[in-house]
Amino acid sequence: MTAMPTAATIPDADEMEARVIDALKTVYDPEIPVNIYELGLIYGLNVDPLGNHADVEMTLTAPGCPVADSMPEWVENAVRHVAGVESVNVQLVWEPPWTPNLMSMRAKLELNML
Repeated sequence: MTAMPTAATIPDADEMEARVIDALKTVYDPEIPVNIYELGLIYGLNVDPLGNHADVEMTLTAPGCPVADSMPEWVENAVRHVAGVESVNVQLVWEPPWTPNLMSMRAKLELNML
């Protein structure tokens, strides 16, 4: 018989999500000196601490992006290194199309867009 997890052993979902976001911020679009999270390329994030799993829905700045084949793998690798995450599913989506309006204020400041 498997013991049920106690409150002390259940990972905190908010804390785990924050660690995943920190990991996402280590991934950069090689053509833009801003991380993909601040660029607004992450459209969805679902972290399941009980299942040790993270789902990431992301886009790219353009469908013809030279790293379109590589960036989802970079994201998967970054998230997989987060403590408590054992599996990652990265889905690349194109709707809605990315625009600079999705960038954070921090990213706009870094790129002198304000």
